[in-house]
Amino acid sequence: MHTLCHTNRASQGVERMMRVDLNADMGESFGAWRMGDDRALLETVTSANIACGGHAGDADTMAGTMALAHRNGVGIGAHPGFMDLAGFGRNRMSVPRATLQNQVRYQVAASVGMARAVGGHVRHLKLHGALSNMASEDPVLARDLYDAALSVDPDLIIMILAATAHQQAVEELGCTWAGEIFADRAYNDDATLVDRSKEGAVIHDPLVAGKRMVEMVKAGAIITESGKHITASIDTICLHGDTPAAVDIAQSVRRALESAGITVQTFEGRS
Repeated sequence: MHTLCHTNRASQGVERMMRVDLNADMGESFGAWRMGDDRALLETVTSANIACGGHAGDADTMAGTMALAHRNGVGIGAHPGFMDLAGFGRNRMSVPRATLQNQVRYQVAASVGMARAVGGHVRHLKLHGALSNMASEDPVLARDLYDAALSVDPDLIIMILAATAHQQAVEELGCTWAGEIFADRAYNDDATLVDRSKEGAVIHDPLVAGKRMVEMVKAGAIITESGKHITASIDTICLHGDTPAAVDIAQSVRRALESAGITVQTFEGRS
């Protein structure tokens, strides 16, 4: 198992609560199929989770998105998921564990190599879609997937779904991590995401998204659909680049945070 410890940053603690990163999933175009407005998002976000060819993306898209992120000073992240282009990685799949770990290694290695080729580097990893959701319910799966990624690059900062089994996994591994909440997704009372098939699971109103992110960051907690507050380590806020309102939500969230005195900057990670 690939464990490593990192020195705590001086900025950890109370001060951290008034700083937050804004990230988006992107690089999800494939061949002639176009998905999202990555160029516009990269003018607003501070971190980018870039598809590595599993659930979406291809070599040209990965290279172009990473080069643009690097030029814009946006942190580059690998975004591996199930090898499921047809289902966009949102189908729960049964894959032998060793094979799944190798698929994560395969995607992370492609991401690390491509970033280096365009002059940048991959600083974080975030699981995609159904793979992430399954790992949020199963700490052993989460640990196995993160261990596989760290075997390729032990310096990765692991971006986790805050207050879920992801956190147990990174704490057991002793790796550097960052807690994530979602601007455009609703929460269940166990800190997992409401299933996309349910009404209200995806938030489309930019003003609503901005307001709820300010509330959560200031509270240091996930606020669920029922109003429950779940204490959480909030280092970064995600929005999905494939939604029609993605750019508007990103801009609204950033404006709301900065208007509330919260600094938006690339996360440093905690251990």
